[in-house]
Amino acid sequence: MANRIIVTGGAGFIGSAVVRNIINNTADEVCVVDKLTYAGNLESLAEVSASSRFRFERADICDRAALDRIFAEFAPTHVMHLAAESHVDRSIDGPGEFIQTNIVGTYTLLEAARKYYSTLDDGAKANFRFHHISTDEVYGDLEGPEDLFRETTPYAPSSPYSASKAASDHLVRAWKRTFKLPTLVTNCSNNYGPYHFPEKLIPLVILHALDGKELPVYGKGLQIRDWLYVEDHARALYLVATTGVPGETYNIGGYNEKQNIEVVKTICRLLDELRPRSDKKSYAEQIVFVTDRPGHDMRYAIDAGKITRELGWKPLETFESGIRKTVEWYLAHKDDWCAHILSGEYKMERLGKGE
Repeated sequence: MANRIIVTGGAGFIGSAVVRNIINNTADEVCVVDKLTYAGNLESLAEVSASSRFRFERADICDRAALDRIFAEFAPTHVMHLAAESHVDRSIDGPGEFIQTNIVGTYTLLEAARKYYSTLDDGAKANFRFHHISTDEVYGDLEGPEDLFRETTPYAPSSPYSASKAASDHLVRAWKRTFKLPTLVTNCSNNYGPYHFPEKLIPLVILHALDGKELPVYGKGLQIRDWLYVEDHARALYLVATTGVPGETYNIGGYNEKQNIEVVKTICRLLDELRPRSDKKSYAEQIVFVTDRPGHDMRYAIDAGKITRELGWKPLETFESGIRKTVEWYLAHKDDWCAHILSGEYKMERLGKGE
C-alpha cells in the first residue's frame, strides 16, 4: 500500500532531492509544505510537479491552523521534516529567524502531528512515522583525527544554527517519550550536489570561478567536513522514514573527509578540464583566504555504521564521482536554474503567480 508523505521544506536543496526520489522511484504520494523563503525554489521540483502523486502547499510550519488543515486534508502516513534555516553565517548575523523556524516551527509541527495522530485508529497509528532531519553540527567539532560522531556523541553545538537544530532534536525525542509520538531522528554530514543554493561553499566556488570572481576560503581552509552526495542522502532518508525504528537515531555520512581547501582545489581542477579559462590559467589562481568566521568548527566526521548494519544503506557516490556530477550539473544549468537564483527571478515568478 502506497505511503502518503508530508515533506516540509520540500522545495529546498535536500527536501527537493527527497521529493524527486520518492516520486521517481516509488508509488507514494507527496505533499510538499514549504514557506518558499530565499532557499525554496519550485524550479527544483519541476521534473515531478506534474505527477498526480505530487501536491504543493505554501505554508509556514509556524502556522498551526495551516498545518492542521493540511494534516486533515492529506491524511499522511509519514512526516519528513526538513524545513529549517540552515546557513551558519546567516545565523550569526540574525539568530532570531533560526530560533523561530527551527525551534518554534518544529514544536508547532510536532503538536499538529500529535493532534492528527490522536485521531488515527490503531492500525494507522502503527504505521505512522514522524522523521526529523537534523545535522552533524549539533555535536560540535571533533578533536582527534580518528574521532567520529556516533549516535551517542554528546551534543555541543557551536553556532546559533546548530544550537537551534540541537533544540529541535531534543523536542522531537521528548514528544516520543512523553506523548508516544513515533518519531525518528537522522543527523547528516555536509550535503552537496545539484540544486544547491549558491551561497553554500561548493556551488559558490563553481559559480564565482566561472564569473571570474575571487574564491573566498575561510582561514587557511583546513576545516574538515565529511561530504555526502545529496541523492545518496535522499535514499537514506526515505529508508529511515519507511523502515527505521521509532525512537532511534541514525547518522548518515558519505565517508568522504576533505579539507575545505581540498574541495576548492578539486573544483578548480575539474573546471580547468571541463571549462578552461580563456587565458589558459588555472581557476585556482582566483583563491583568496579571508578572515575565519566566529566559532568555526574544525572537523566533522560521521560514523554511519548503524544505518548500514541495521537498514542496509551505504552511499553510492565517492567524492570524486559526486563532485564531477555536481560541477557538470552547474555547467549545464548556469544559464537557467542558477541564473534565476542569482537574479532573484525565481522569487519574482512567485509574485507573478499571486503567491
